[in-house]
Amino acid sequence: MSSDLYREICDFLYHEAYLLDTRQYKEWLELLSDDVEYRMPVRNTVEKKDDPFERQGYHLDESKVSLKTRVNRLYTNAAWVEDPPPRQRHYISNIVVEPGSTADECRVRSYFLFRRSRGSEQHAEELSGVRHDVLVKINGEWKIRERIIYTDHAVIPTMNLAMFL
Repeated sequence: MSSDLYREICDFLYHEAYLLDTRQYKEWLELLSDDVEYRMPVRNTVEKKDDPFERQGYHLDESKVSLKTRVNRLYTNAAWVEDPPPRQRHYISNIVVEPGSTADECRVRSYFLFRRSRGSEQHAEELSGVRHDVLVKINGEWKIRERIIYTDHAVIPTMNLAMFL
């Protein structure tokens, strides 16, 4: 993996975090391929299990259409949970980039920490974990084709899942 490609992928992920933090959701949608798969499987709490994640149950199991529906709703008066808008930050680290199955594809693993605060609450909600992405270059631009979000939490500690990770 060349250092130039690694830097390009890191810049892409940091730009994505910026778009989400600044609530530029329609611009964020442009970073997704039309056939994107965006999933967050449920973590099982069974001890000594090889794979602690459920493969039939998901907190999120979305397509570009469902993500677009969620985004469009945020621009209406019906998104009362987002009024006033919460303050949020997406921290991305430990980025590993590996070749994909074609020359225009990369497999990317990154850690995330999501923090969100609302109103005058002193407590900030946090969600952390690892993301496994497949990025593909389409018309010269990187797009997210697949994102699987593995949280560190067996019980999601946020008030709702009205966020994008």
